[in-house]
Amino acid sequence: MSRRPATMLKDLTQLRNRFGDGVVFGSLLLLFGVVLGMSGCGGGSGEPSSQPGSIQEGEASYYAHKFHGRTTANGEIYDENKMTAAHKTLPFGTTVRVTNLANGKKVVVRINDRGPFVKGRIIDLSYRAAGELDYIARGIVKVSVEILKVDGDF
Repeated sequence: MSRRPATMLKDLTQLRNRFGDGVVFGSLLLLFGVVLGMSGCGGGSGEPSSQPGSIQEGEASYYAHKFHGRTTANGEIYDENKMTAAHKTLPFGTTVRVTNLANGKKVVVRINDRGPFVKGRIIDLSYRAAGELDYIARGIVKVSVEILKVDGDF
């Protein structure tokens, strides 16, 4: 049911002549909104945005000592003394600011792994980053994660 552009233009011209510019413009705007919504570009995917300035809130956990020296999802060796983190969807190399919502402490980390895969958790931090946010004893803390820079070098 493909129509030629010339035929569609003729139909739009007839609509404009019959109903006026406002109705045609409104109809096109409505149609665009429907197409955008159906295409998944309307922002309703449930995944956090990966644009700088985007903020996500949820729980943070941290890597246990047993992961020190193991390979991360991007091929790096995990070092518990570096400022790194795992996120489910952000591109490797993305830099984020993580804020402990209980005490206001902040750290900047680079995404180099995937996870955490526990409901409600949005980021898994290195041991050092968790220590700087002061939640080692608690194990889990409510945080905000703000994207600072997306770097797709990995």
